[in-house]
Amino acid sequence: MSARRSKLRIIADILRVVESEGEANISKILLEANLSYARLTKYLGELESKGFLERIADEREVKFRVTRKGQEFLREFRRIEQLAEAFGIEL
Repeated sequence: MSARRSKLRIIADILRVVESEGEANISKILLEANLSYARLTKYLGELESKGFLERIADEREVKFRVTRKGQEFLREFRRIEQLAEAFGIEL
């Protein structure tokens, strides 16, 4: 059985998906971040309220874009990942 992802890892996974797409809809994030709809909507709400994601809605669909604050979080998370990997620590 694989280890469960931490909250930080899930947040980073969501932000990475959105960042890689430029703008991503819920379906794309669900698939790539491997989360249930209920968990994803909870995280999206939190990330939006903290200013990590920006919601972009038009008449057809809702998409999300990573904000500058979200980009800064991802940059720092990647640094922490590299440091942990260098010392053999699993996040």
